[in-house]
Amino acid sequence: MDDLPKLELTRREALETGVASAALFSVGVPQIADAAEAPMATVPVQLQVNGQSHDLNLDPRTTLLDALREHLALTGSKKGCDHGQCGACTVLLDGRRINACLSLAVMHDGQSITTIEGLADGDTLHPLQAAFIEHDGFQCGYCTSGQICSAVGMLRESQAGMPSYVTTDLALAHPELSEEEIRERMSGNICRCAGYPNIVAAIRQAAEQAA
Repeated sequence: MDDLPKLELTRREALETGVASAALFSVGVPQIADAAEAPMATVPVQLQVNGQSHDLNLDPRTTLLDALREHLALTGSKKGCDHGQCGACTVLLDGRRINACLSLAVMHDGQSITTIEGLADGDTLHPLQAAFIEHDGFQCGYCTSGQICSAVGMLRESQAGMPSYVTTDLALAHPELSEEEIRERMSGNICRCAGYPNIVAAIRQAAEQAA
């Protein structure tokens, strides 16, 4: 270690280095920041939501969830984790359930989207909405819209004969919706209030009525 050359700076050299660094940051950083803040050009998107057509001009990075909430004021779909892990943002796309927070709005130009606001028929609730009320399938209610939309899609999947991870007989045209089946099929929707027994009971009632 004693043989290594020593790096020595004079007071003048240290001051000159500091001035050069300050000049670099004062010029370079704002240019980088300005480039990052530059708005991206919008693109036209037509969303078919709950039977109505909406012509929007959106930043192509806009998620479907933000388009629904911020541009169409359909706030029933909730932003929970914003990472596709809680299911609070679940909507129906051409009848199939998706996480709206993981999907870009521009991907669904012209496709049919159904949110919780579009399930009821006027003043008549959807059977799953009525069942959730009857069985107290919610507490704080934050996850409820996603739970109900997911359950609508899940029942359609079951009626179409789609098996789940816990389906024992894959030859069945319509697997029995036992409590285990419902819990597995709804595992992508989290209820932080832990109202799962009531949610399962509500879904079973709606499934029996549909059958």
